[in-house]
Amino acid sequence: MLTTLIYRSQLNSSCKSIHLASLVEKARHRNAKLNITGILLFNGYDILQVLEGSEESVIQLFHKIREDKRHSDVVELMRDYGPRRRFENVGMLLFDLQVKSPKSVLESVLRYSKLESYLASDDRVFKFIQTFITQKNPSPPDTTYNADKWTLSRENAPFGECINGVIAHQSCQFALQPIVEPGEGKITSLEALIRGNDGGSPERFFQAIDQDKVYEIDLQTKAYAFALAEKIGIGGHKIAVNLLPMSLVNVPGAVEFLVDQIKLHGLQPEQVVIEVTENEMISGFNQFNSAIKHLRAEGIGLAIDDFGSGYAGLSLLTKFQPDKIKIDREIVSNIHLSGPKQAIVRSIVSCCTDMEISLVAEGIEKIEEWCWLESAGIRRFQGFLFSRPQLNGVGDIHWPQVTR
Repeated sequence: MLTTLIYRSQLNSSCKSIHLASLVEKARHRNAKLNITGILLFNGYDILQVLEGSEESVIQLFHKIREDKRHSDVVELMRDYGPRRRFENVGMLLFDLQVKSPKSVLESVLRYSKLESYLASDDRVFKFIQTFITQKNPSPPDTTYNADKWTLSRENAPFGECINGVIAHQSCQFALQPIVEPGEGKITSLEALIRGNDGGSPERFFQAIDQDKVYEIDLQTKAYAFALAEKIGIGGHKIAVNLLPMSLVNVPGAVEFLVDQIKLHGLQPEQVVIEVTENEMISGFNQFNSAIKHLRAEGIGLAIDDFGSGYAGLSLLTKFQPDKIKIDREIVSNIHLSGPKQAIVRSIVSCCTDMEISLVAEGIEKIEEWCWLESAGIRRFQGFLFSRPQLNGVGDIHWPQVTR
């Protein structure tokens, strides 16, 4: 199957641009044997390359390219399939924007195109190429958040001791996981993650209960989370609890119950954030919106959890604006390698900045993910990289530190 793959990267300072021509010449012969065409553009800092060929050959070559230490920050921008090649099968061509003008480079690229001009003008591959060619004054990369410069420093969480074992007389347990702001070295809140009494996942817990009572039990379990916050002494920190959106609609007096339990366990409503997931379809939106207004009137915060993974998406955001949005882990996973994910997150950052909504990136497991997201303007994070969920307590925190 004919495959087109586009990536961008940055030439390492140890590899002089004058050597690039000889590297491309070697690649030309290698690619020709593999029946792969490579169109490589260079502007002094950045590389953009288009690869065309069979799917197996292109993917194998791209894996080798990612491991090549002569360039860094290799990010896949597009992977597509088509009925015919866009370019002549020439192995590899280099277009150096330091030597030729953008106009002449664009004309040269088009000369090697096999597409009619009217098709090329609306083709995604040529749009990537044109944008790269016409961008003005390329800047040297910002190395502040280069993953190689950072390490992790372990610190005990500033809370009371964890409660050993399972808390008796409860239908479920909770594991607490901090949401942190590494730039400030502080914990902004704790998320209470529901667990079965056997330590099982939320999915297993909810599957095991009477499905006619899901919403009622979902709401009632929040009392256990507030009790745990009181037992370990969270002080002035905030605690976030997950709630199915329809629990607010289908359970009479849901908001009153939450407020009563919050105060019963020595917390202030302003310390509590309700996280509603967009993974559940919301019906009866007027009733849901009414419950949200009631929550806000009591001082309770609101967050949309797993943003980008469910039914509602941006339409939910147009109907009410939460205090916080948590970007789904599937979007941020390996974001340092994915151009489409990076574009989506940049748009979310811009949107939430305009609306003064706080952003949290969840599911962070790699320091490279944190580095990219921090450089994109996100300041709050949650994930195994910083702290793992701890049953009935808070585990150690791992803070990023610049390597000395």
